[in-house]
Amino acid sequence: MPKDKKRKSSNGTAAEMVIAPSSEKPSIDTSEWPLLLKNYDRLHVRSSHYTPIPTGFSPLKRPLATYLDYGCINLDKPANPSSHEVVAWIKRILRVEKTGHSGTLDPKVTGCLIVCINRGTRLVKAQQSAGKEYVAIVRLHAALDADGKLGRAIETLRGALFQRPPLISAVKRQLRIRTIYDSKLVEFDTERNLGIFWVKCEAGTYIRTLCVHLGLLTGVGGHMQELRRVRSGIMGEDKHLCTMHDVLDAQFVYDQYKDETYLRRVVKPLELLLTNFKRVVVKDSAVNAICYGAKLMIPGLLRFADGIEVGDEVVMMTTKGEAIAVGIAQMTTAVMAYCDHGVVAKIKRVVMERDTYPRKWGLGPVATKKKAMIKAGQLDAKGRPNDNTPEDWRKMLLEQAAAPPAPAVAAP
Repeated sequence: MPKDKKRKSSNGTAAEMVIAPSSEKPSIDTSEWPLLLKNYDRLHVRSSHYTPIPTGFSPLKRPLATYLDYGCINLDKPANPSSHEVVAWIKRILRVEKTGHSGTLDPKVTGCLIVCINRGTRLVKAQQSAGKEYVAIVRLHAALDADGKLGRAIETLRGALFQRPPLISAVKRQLRIRTIYDSKLVEFDTERNLGIFWVKCEAGTYIRTLCVHLGLLTGVGGHMQELRRVRSGIMGEDKHLCTMHDVLDAQFVYDQYKDETYLRRVVKPLELLLTNFKRVVVKDSAVNAICYGAKLMIPGLLRFADGIEVGDEVVMMTTKGEAIAVGIAQMTTAVMAYCDHGVVAKIKRVVMERDTYPRKWGLGPVATKKKAMIKAGQLDAKGRPNDNTPEDWRKMLLEQAAAPPAPAVAAP
């Protein structure tokens, strides 16, 4: 009797574990996927048909040498050394070939300095021109005669301002225009005439000059006492920030114990700097052609983001989430959805190393025939017709030359 009961309970469990048939398609939650793959399911689908190529790596799963090649560090710059010195030290600590930074900070200034490593240095120019945020302390030379005078002065200095760089600066001292997007007074100490204020500004704004202007507006004179950069482009001090000691310790831990965890926490993939760009997903077979400078055409497009306009900067990425290049969109989102030919984006800056993915162009029927004809001597070394070229090939070339160019596709 107990044996029958046992058999019955096991049959019941087996019945419960069967997958029931359903007509509903399960949705994939990609909100927790890393870096460029985040919210991947929200991208518009042009095609889902492509042949995956087993090369390349997901950014967080790269081998350590490759990981460092495509790395960036959100560094909390210490006071006293210059930005150039700090970057040179990191180059020596990590034993890498190239390093670059996201914009010079004066020696006494602390805060966010994005340091790019090897291939990551290709994104330095874009990071240098990105917006910045600062928290500064201004010292006024005398007491103010009215409450709120400094706050009003800070609000006045918004929008486009004329600035001449200070006497000690990294650039030529000529008058230029810089934009202050937003600013506010955080705190003012009336006893010591010290004011703390926050400012969001264009790259190349001198806060030292801004403090002098605040002194002129308040009528008592002033200068900058202290400065800290709290945001540089997309990277802020609230996330991924590390110190010079962290970099040194991480390399020591790896050298002594072969533990990569600390080093991978300090160095982040360069894709982190591109997460605010509109995304365009490329087929694996088109990746290497883009690395060699080819434009992205419609047949190589898999998915694309919403709200892309002609001239927008987009990031071209693989299906594994690797950044291939930063490009300039040549089509809007609407045109990408229905157009069957044409250029999607042209290259601005290639990030990925050439031949990371195998070469897949020049393998079509016409290209294969052309190579065979060059080998047989029916075309010259450059692929041009010669005395031995067959008549049908010459005829095809003439037809191509006579064909009118395809009309440009306009947005609906």
